[in-house]
Amino acid sequence: MSLFVTYSKTDGVYNLTLAGFTALVIIMIAILLAGCAIFGKNKRIGAKQLVFSAMAIALATVTSFIKLFSLPMGGSVTLLSMLFIVLIGYWYGVGSGLTAAVAYGILQLVTNPYIVSLPQMLVDYIFAFGALGLAGVFANKKYGLVKGYIVAVIGRFFFAVLSGVVFFAAYAPVTIGNKTIDALIYSVTYNGSYLAVEGIITIIVISIPPVKKALDYVKQMANSR
Repeated sequence: MSLFVTYSKTDGVYNLTLAGFTALVIIMIAILLAGCAIFGKNKRIGAKQLVFSAMAIALATVTSFIKLFSLPMGGSVTLLSMLFIVLIGYWYGVGSGLTAAVAYGILQLVTNPYIVSLPQMLVDYIFAFGALGLAGVFANKKYGLVKGYIVAVIGRFFFAVLSGVVFFAAYAPVTIGNKTIDALIYSVTYNGSYLAVEGIITIIVISIPPVKKALDYVKQMANSR
């Protein structure tokens, strides 16, 4: 037992204490503020960036609880929750996108923690959700939002598969019928199922002309002086 986490021998997982929750919230806020301070073009844009980023993170968190369906060992198709984090990178570039996405990963750790080890926590929360910030690479490119979203989801998929193979291979079914299932194939199939469904739904939605036009207008607002 420590100040920040307690270990449950029954479940084999670590649970955050009140001090642990508090520390993570402070870290999340510090990362978000640092991202806006470092990557904001000026004080005025930095302040607006903080407001828009915080709003997007809040919307992502709310929509992450609205699940179209959930899988038994974690993972779900949500109401476009990844899109709101991707938008931050689309608005402000890869640096701001990555810091906001990492902050969102910490918030996910606060709201829905499942910790078996420190490396697993980093891969599942910091790296997997942080990868959504890669969308910022295409911030100023043609079809940048669609391209960025695809890259972001692939990044999250990579770390989700890595976590499944390294940390949760023992939970994968050994056989289905008479066929042995490799842990990598199982992890790819399992994680790909929910991420692909949400990804396809989101791409269809953001490709609808009125939606695309509205998102472009929001980007202009987010960057206006």
